[in-house]
Amino acid sequence: MSRPREFDIDRALHQSMEVFWTKGFKSTSFEDLTRTTKVKKQSFYGVFKDKRALFLKTLTRYRELSLASLEERVSQELSPLQKLQTVREAMLRPDDDTVDCGCFMVNSILEFGTEDEEVSREIELMFSRVEQLLEEIIRSGQEQKQITTRFSSHELAACLNNALLGAKILEKSGASQERIAMILRTSFAMMEP
Repeated sequence: MSRPREFDIDRALHQSMEVFWTKGFKSTSFEDLTRTTKVKKQSFYGVFKDKRALFLKTLTRYRELSLASLEERVSQELSPLQKLQTVREAMLRPDDDTVDCGCFMVNSILEFGTEDEEVSREIELMFSRVEQLLEEIIRSGQEQKQITTRFSSHELAACLNNALLGAKILEKSGASQERIAMILRTSFAMMEP
């Protein structure tokens, strides 16, 4: 009979995500992870195999939590322009205190580039879903004559998604919140007819 697991996997996964988010994959040691989670190395390996497998699970967790939060925000009964405003505000004022860490996905892009297929795939899943949500909002706004039709909903969504990613990179590089807010305000204002 196998021994019962001695730790809360979800809690350890969340704590590990925060360590990777703050330090990055390459700068995080397994000792950092075991010290933070209070889980023994052997137990960690028994569940997560290795540091890379754990990192990929934390990226998945971050993607799922971030998208669930964004989808909840845009599912409210608001006009398309108000939904876009909600997205912009979410980028400027996240729900938690992780603003100093930047965006975990953007941090991972900056660390890995395209050298790891699985990391790249996880990042692509995140950003393609964000772009899809933006396109749905924009298309609805175009149908209601609230958003410009000078460009297709696909083109406008790609532009906004790029502005959001750029804002996260600016945030990570230490740009002021005022500068980031100005850039996003301008990008979102371009949606108006």
